[in-house]
Amino acid sequence: MEQDYDYLFRRRHALHRENREVWERSRAAYYGGEAYIRRALVRHVSEVEPEFEERLRRAYYFNYPRKLARLITQFILSVEPQRDGAEPELVEDFSRTGLRANEVMRQFSTLLNIYGGAALSVEMPYFSGEIDCERKKLERIRPAVRAWSPLEVADWSCGADGQLDWIIFEERILSDNGPFQPPSPALRRKLFTRTETMIFEREAGTGRTMLLSRAGHKLGCVPALLSFEPDGFGIDGGHYFEDVVRISDAILNNESEAQMNVVKQMFGLLVISDSFARGAHPAGGENADGREKFSHLLARSAAIWESPEEKGISRYISPSGADSAAIRAENDALKRELFDVVGMALIQPSRAAQTAEAKAWDHHQIKQFLASRVDQLEQAELHCWELMRRYDRSIRVPRIAYNREFAVT
Repeated sequence: MEQDYDYLFRRRHALHRENREVWERSRAAYYGGEAYIRRALVRHVSEVEPEFEERLRRAYYFNYPRKLARLITQFILSVEPQRDGAEPELVEDFSRTGLRANEVMRQFSTLLNIYGGAALSVEMPYFSGEIDCERKKLERIRPAVRAWSPLEVADWSCGADGQLDWIIFEERILSDNGPFQPPSPALRRKLFTRTETMIFEREAGTGRTMLLSRAGHKLGCVPALLSFEPDGFGIDGGHYFEDVVRISDAILNNESEAQMNVVKQMFGLLVISDSFARGAHPAGGENADGREKFSHLLARSAAIWESPEEKGISRYISPSGADSAAIRAENDALKRELFDVVGMALIQPSRAAQTAEAKAWDHHQIKQFLASRVDQLEQAELHCWELMRRYDRSIRVPRIAYNREFAVT
């Protein structure tokens, strides 16, 4: 049986294996920070290590992936969804950890924007013995909803009816050993089937796997929802966020070049005559004939020399301000294309005034994009409420209606 547990930890769905690298890159781009700059900034072929390290230290990251992922969610949930008949206590603590229903769905929406897919699980805390209303309220024994990224969904399978047969979630945890001992890291996998829930754990130090808990349920279905954007993975296609990250990386590298151009304009590049270079007295030892050595580093920011036939005048040169302006103009164009690729571009730049029809079409495009996402969120939340009722028949399934009128103008 131990061997079966080991195999459970090795399982990966084909979609997960194919897209894991892209998903991890999208997650890193959303997090941003110095770690992502070091990952995304490209070193030039002619760039020596000290120059590249300087660029790394100076670089900054405009986190457009996070802005776009959050912007879509903020538009959709800018107005409170209607949940007629929902229990206020559940709406205010949908996750059983203090997250409201809006906040859990906001997480789910943002995960969809980043990865093109996400999951929701509905779990019931474990208890033994009889349960009454007083104990249920005192121990908060009720279903809870949690959002998962596709990186945390290791594997799944669907039955002949098209519904989930089972699904495996993966999470890294730190087991609390009290205030006088350090926490113990472990890898945990949860297996949800149509009849039971099992939790397995692998210790980080020993690699030993064990079954922590096993509990049956009478739901008749898997208490989870796996959702992918229908126009992405649903038709064997990639997700647009991969292109968002690539465009954002191009902006990062262009901006880094523009920044270094500004630095070079302030400090310039030293150009010295060839005759001066031959007779220079730098620190660095002597040749066999007693003449001092002259070492020169050839790099984009290091001094260069000219022969007497050329200008032969020591001076500083620097990039033209037009070079930086051209880079910034290119970045402006990339930002417009970035929003247009996603479907959030409002107005195309033009010197001519837009007609009322053109503006209306821009607004209509964004509204349709958001409306299609609203349908997905609305159905996902409704499914969670139905699963909660399967756990506890006293829970009512509310009538859910998300806002579909967005103030795009």
